[in-house]
Amino acid sequence: MFSYKVDEEIVLRLLEQADAAPFFAVVDRNRAHLREWLPWVDNMNKPEDYQPVLAAWRKQFAEENGFQAGIFYKGKIAGMIGFHGIDRANRSTEIGYWLAKEYEGRGIMTRACRALIDYAFHHLDLHRVVIRCATENRKSRAVPERLGFVHEGTLRDAQWLYDHFVDVEIYSLLKTDASKS
Repeated sequence: MFSYKVDEEIVLRLLEQADAAPFFAVVDRNRAHLREWLPWVDNMNKPEDYQPVLAAWRKQFAEENGFQAGIFYKGKIAGMIGFHGIDRANRSTEIGYWLAKEYEGRGIMTRACRALIDYAFHHLDLHRVVIRCATENRKSRAVPERLGFVHEGTLRDAQWLYDHFVDVEIYSLLKTDASKS
């Protein structure tokens, strides 16, 4: 089971079946906030909806193709972060994340991303980490910008969000970039 202590306040860990109800409660409480940028929110309407998702995340981890971890802030589920998959041939991965509204503004996501970047470069021996964010999602974009990622460009109408397309920004950080900072 994956568990990674970021600091005294934050632990990243794989969610277990017992986490389905508290995880759902966080999503449900933040439904309007999360729906603005995440296309899956409307499909998750009860704790049981997370059972197959949690199983898929454990399978992803077991197959060493990335993972999705809960962000636990002072012992409570505050959001999610993970590697969408791992491209072994190109030694690359993409980080995805979200944070409940009540936990914003505390540096949680920046610290969690910094920990995953370190994990990617030093434990998985990857060379490239990518973060994609909707162009208008300023809070999400601030994370890679704060961490020294390079903005590579904009993908026009790259993501469908319920009833409209949004542009997506691509940021990357190379292992060689990280060693310079």
